[in-house]
Amino acid sequence: MLFTGIILAIEIPLGLIIALAMPRKGVWVSVCLVLMALPLLIPWNVVGAMWNIFALPEIGLLGKGLNSLGFDYNYTRQPLTAWFTTVLMDVWHWTSLVVLLCYAGLVSIPDDYYRAAKIDGASAWAVFRFIQLPKLKRVLTIAILLRFMDSFMIYTEVKVLTGGGPGNATTFLSIDLDKIALGQFDLGPAGAMSLIYFLIILLFSWLFYTLMMRNEAQ
Repeated sequence: MLFTGIILAIEIPLGLIIALAMPRKGVWVSVCLVLMALPLLIPWNVVGAMWNIFALPEIGLLGKGLNSLGFDYNYTRQPLTAWFTTVLMDVWHWTSLVVLLCYAGLVSIPDDYYRAAKIDGASAWAVFRFIQLPKLKRVLTIAILLRFMDSFMIYTEVKVLTGGGPGNATTFLSIDLDKIALGQFDLGPAGAMSLIYFLIILLFSWLFYTLMMRNEAQ
C-alpha cells in the first residue's frame, strides 16, 4: 500500500504535467509520442536488469554519480536507498502510460471550449481547472486504476533489481508469494494467499471506481 501510494502520488501529477506540456500540432508531436512510448515497449525483466546496472554504486551511472556528489548511495545494502531506486525505476517505466492517456484525453477536447475561454479572458489556470481537468476525469480514473492494479502486481522488475532485499526491505506481496509457493513449496498457503491477494486488488479497485464515478450521472 505504501509503494502504491507513493507511485500514484508521483506518476499521476507528473504524467498530467508532461501531457499538458506536449505540443498539439507539428512534427514534434510524433517525436514526443514515440519517446513517451519507448519505456512501455521494454520487457519488464529488461527494465530490472537495466536499472540493476544503472544503479550499481561502483560502475552505474546513477550510483557512481550520486556517490561522487557526496551521497552515500548503495541500494544493495541500504533499505531506504533500495526503496528510492525501486520507486524511481517504476516512475521511469510507467509514467509514460499516464502521459499517453492524458494526452489522448486532452487532444479529444473540442476547440470550442478553448475559444469560449479565450473570449471570456480565462487564465491558463482557469482553463485547466474548469475545462481540461473535468474533461480528463474518466481518463484519470482509468490511469489511476491501471497504475493501482499494476503496482500491486509488481514482481519482475523488483525481482531482478533487488531480489526483495536488502533483507526484506523490498519484498512486496508478489515476491513474498513467490517465496512461499516456489521457495518453500507451500502450495496450500500460497494458493490461499493468492486468492486473498486478488480479492484485495478487486475490492480496492471497485471502491475507487465507485467513488470516482458516483457523481458522473448527475
